[in-house]
Parts: sequence; structure tokens; C-alpha cells
Amino acid sequence: MMKFLITGGCGFVGSNLAIYLKKKIKNSKIFCLDNLSRKGSRVNMSRLKSYQIKNFNLDINSKNILSLPKFKFIIDCCAEPAIEESIKNPDKVFNTNLFGTFNLLKKVQKDKAKLIFLSSSRVYSINKLNKIVKNKNIKNRIIPKLKIDQTFSNEAPISLYGFSKLASEMLIKEYSYMHNIKYIINRFGVISGPWQFGKVDQGFASLWVERHVNKKKLSYKGYGGHGNQVRDLIHIDDVCEIILKQIKKINSIYNQSFDVGGGIKNTISLRQLTKKCQKITNNKIKILQDKKTSKFDIPYFVSDNKKIYSVYKWRPKKNIDHILNDIFYWLDKNKKILRGYF
Repeated sequence: MMKFLITGGCGFVGSNLAIYLKKKIKNSKIFCLDNLSRKGSRVNMSRLKSYQIKNFNLDINSKNILSLPKFKFIIDCCAEPAIEESIKNPDKVFNTNLFGTFNLLKKVQKDKAKLIFLSSSRVYSINKLNKIVKNKNIKNRIIPKLKIDQTFSNEAPISLYGFSKLASEMLIKEYSYMHNIKYIINRFGVISGPWQFGKVDQGFASLWVERHVNKKKLSYKGYGGHGNQVRDLIHIDDVCEIILKQIKKINSIYNQSFDVGGGIKNTISLRQLTKKCQKITNNKIKILQDKKTSKFDIPYFVSDNKKIYSVYKWRPKKNIDHILNDIFYWLDKNKKILRGYF
């Protein structure tokens, strides 16, 4: 029987991945590790229980991780992902994202497990990304052309969150060299979909749909407050699919890093997102303008999937309309469960 440990398993990505792998891999035993500190984690734990997936209620820094059962695969979805949180509480971000990875690597080494690490597109240089769009007051729609891959600069600043992820990547590579660990690193773009309890700086697609459903106001923040900054979105189902492919091929394809996102076709601005949400929900809401730009914000990011396609012949299947409609139906179907979570 193949045993998996998914850290951050009661979070948005971890819980969806755990259930997906449970359905897709026969004779598998899926375990999660989560300290249940984040919004929605207890709701997700109930979902996991319905699939007979056990959660170890531990912090990723706990020494007790070494006493857990032996696993063949460890998938690290655990992170403090909010950029603003890394400014307000850097100790928390480093303890989870960097020292947590270090602690987990001891377990990987002990079990001789394979590791899949979820990194982030925020490991790239803020200054260099800002130079893509020269005008800080973005009045007009940006036409996405440039795709970002690993040849792009990691020069600081990249935010403390981005640094913690980049440092974790380097730590994994060092451990791999010392202990012959097989790993895959995925620098994911903006992952979106059902069971994401969205906030302004994390999970904005879910937040945008929810605010339109419940007729609550929103703000276009930064770059003149016009809502023209762009990101590429990737559906959580596509994330699960590529990770499954990587699991199946880990003995022949390993010790590599990939950029994984929605790409040019799944790129959207906040202004375009508003129009789509209006159409889906049949509601219009008040959108405020907040012209001040955070020094850690970026005007543009589009992932380059060229490498991951060349290796796995994989492309994201679900477009932005799929993402937003799936979020809308999730919100509508689970009104009672989700009350008070947004």
C-alpha cells in the first residue's frame, strides 16, 4: 500500500489534493498534517473524514513528525502564503515556510520518501516585474505577452514570503545532494477554485465571486486603483492532475523545478474579473478605488508552462470561466456550511 503525507492537508490545496489522490490511486493511504490554525481548516477536515483521510493535528515544526508512520510520498502544501502577513509577522512566516521545510526534510530523509514541494511564483524579482509595466498608474488594459519562467530574475526584493519559498527550494536541493532525495518543485501561479476561503491578498478569485454573490463592496488596490493589473489563474483540479502525473513518473523524472500556471489563455485583470462576476451572479456591487500601491505588489504575472509541457505533455484544461463558475456553484451549494467564513 502506498502511503502519502500531505502537509497543510486541511487547507485549500492540501484538502482538495488529498481527496483527489484518494479517488485516483488504488490501494493508497492518504494522511494529512495540519495544525488547524487557518480559516476553513475545520470545515475541510470534515470533508477529509468523509473519505477516511486522517489528519495529524501537528505543527510542521513539531519534533513529533519524526514519530509518524513511514511514508512513500510527502507532499508539502504547508505555507503562510499571504504577502502582507510576511510584513506583519515575519517570525510566523519563516517558522512555517522555511524552518518547517527543514523539519519536514528530516522526515523525508528518515523515510527515504519522495518529496513534492509546492513553491510559488512569488520567488521572482518585484523590481524586474514592475519594469514590465512602466507606468505605475495603469489606466489601460495590459495585453499579456511576456511569460515568466526560471530564467527570470530572483533578485531581491521578492517579499519575505517569496524569500522563504526560494530559500526552501535551495534547502531541498542541498538535502537532495546530501541524502539522495528525489524531489519535484512546482512554482505555482494563482491557484483558484472551490473550498478556497479567499482574502484580498490570497484567493482573490473566490473573494471576488463571494462579494458579488453577497453584494458586498470591493476595492481595486494599487496602480492607480483602476483594476488593470493581471494574473494567470490555475484551477485546483489542474493542480491535482499535474501532481498525480509527477507522482506516477517520479522514478524517471525527478530533481527538477517547474513553473506551473494558467498561462496566457487564463490571464485576467481585476476589472475583467468584475465583469465576469457580474455576469455569473447577475449582481453589480460598488468597487472603490485605492490608488496606493504596496511596495510588495506586482502589476503583472503570467506563468510559462513550456518546460512542464515538454516533460509531462500537460496543459491546464480548465479556463477562467470554469474556475469562476465552479466557485459560484460551490458557494451556492454550501451556504449553510460557509456562513461566517468570508
